[in-house]
Amino acid sequence: MRIALAQINPTVGDFDGNERLVREAARSVEADLVVFPELAICGYMPRDLLREPSFLDRCERTLHALCDDRSLPPILIGAPMRAHDGPGKPLWNAAVLLRDGHMEMVAKRLLPTYDVFDERRYFRAGDVPGAIDVGGERIGVTICEDIWTGDPYAADPVADLQGVDRVLNLSASPYEQGKPAYRRALLAGHARALGVPMALCNLVGGNDQLIFDGNSFAVDETGALTTHLAHCEGDVRVLDGAAAAPDDDVRAAIVLGIRDYFAKTGFRDAIIGLSGGVDSSLVACLAAEALGPERVLGIGMPGPFNAAMSLEDAQTLAEALGIRFEVLPIDAPFEAFRTQLGSTEIGLAEENLQARIRGTYLMTRANRDGALVLVPSNKSEMALGYCTLYGDMVGALAPISDLYKTEVYELSARDAAIPRRVLERPPSAELRPDQTDQDSLPPYEVLDPILRLHLEERRRAEEIVAAGFDEAVVQRVLRGVSISEYKRQQAAPVLKVSRKAFDLGRRYPIVERFRGGTA
Repeated sequence: MRIALAQINPTVGDFDGNERLVREAARSVEADLVVFPELAICGYMPRDLLREPSFLDRCERTLHALCDDRSLPPILIGAPMRAHDGPGKPLWNAAVLLRDGHMEMVAKRLLPTYDVFDERRYFRAGDVPGAIDVGGERIGVTICEDIWTGDPYAADPVADLQGVDRVLNLSASPYEQGKPAYRRALLAGHARALGVPMALCNLVGGNDQLIFDGNSFAVDETGALTTHLAHCEGDVRVLDGAAAAPDDDVRAAIVLGIRDYFAKTGFRDAIIGLSGGVDSSLVACLAAEALGPERVLGIGMPGPFNAAMSLEDAQTLAEALGIRFEVLPIDAPFEAFRTQLGSTEIGLAEENLQARIRGTYLMTRANRDGALVLVPSNKSEMALGYCTLYGDMVGALAPISDLYKTEVYELSARDAAIPRRVLERPPSAELRPDQTDQDSLPPYEVLDPILRLHLEERRRAEEIVAAGFDEAVVQRVLRGVSISEYKRQQAAPVLKVSRKAFDLGRRYPIVERFRGGTA
């Protein structure tokens, strides 16, 4: 039996476009069954669009149009399906087999409600193991979370599939660093336990903050990898033994997230405040790769405390990338504001004023040009609020705000366009004389491991101290994370590439007295 995996890049609510992707993929291979990802009919995650009757009507019409097309091979695809029987929520998150004008449905059994997921808000859980008969085989069908069994009190949809010839999993599994390899290990373990081959078809593409990396694959009954699809690209492949797994490339994931954010929102051009620092330099490189250099504008905005080399490095980078570059000094409006406000010193308010003038420049130019501003803040700065509301935080998308500063340096060091001086100079916001980041923050090589333990490992203060960090520094960092929550809740969407990003998956109150380093 020839089975093909089709990792496509749907857009939420673009039913005509999504249907076209399905048809093209299904016709591109000779297969007895073509498998598509979870909710591929409508795109993942539709959120409260699932509560719109007209949205569900379009899902149904699209399914029927595909089902009635006898020129297509049998298709197994993810879609929301109305549940017309019994109490509870009215929808299933379903895998639907379309064959010979008929539909057969398998419902997802485990509905995730952690991190970015909130599926119990919309769906009711399936309560029976799902299997379909195709090509003389009995095929077990699971949907994403069904294979991520970790709750001893929950059902085990994989273990319940005794007696099938193989298992297929339809996934919409968002990217994070290390997750493609984890998925392979997870499915391999299930295959060995059940003693049958298994395959996972994952979504690809960017959708708001989430990036879906594809990396669909198949394993045999021993857990050995037999087929692997592309990383961060659309791909269709018959399960044929081509088993080389691509590298887990976080840069490719961020580039995909930027590209799809612009493509799916309908915007063309990006604007970046190009300071000559490492963060804005990396964002410019990523944007140029994602959109093409002709669609990226860098704006240098020197002020009274910027070193001449900063503007020089920004200019050098722009020339190396081939992006447009303009210079708009902020000295005159800065002095005008100071005069009107009666400022006689350079304090925190005056530092933030410089950032807010730059933010006004960027947003005004974006409004005039119909462009989007990209935010250069990194995760270390966002964690401690080392950024200015309505200043360097302005923009539509924050591509690197889930990368710690040390990770920003690691990625930037591999990019030949970034001047070496940018990587070698002490990082600085350049908002007062002789300023460096370490005037306000612990060294990044100390800060980032503390943040990783706190944010991603959920370690308490005393556990972080026990790991070898100074108690006063730990308390200072945890308190900084706590008191900066109000800034993050006003920030641009963050492209998620870690286990715990500053996005929908991290929900803490602004007003609280628990997390200030004392827990």
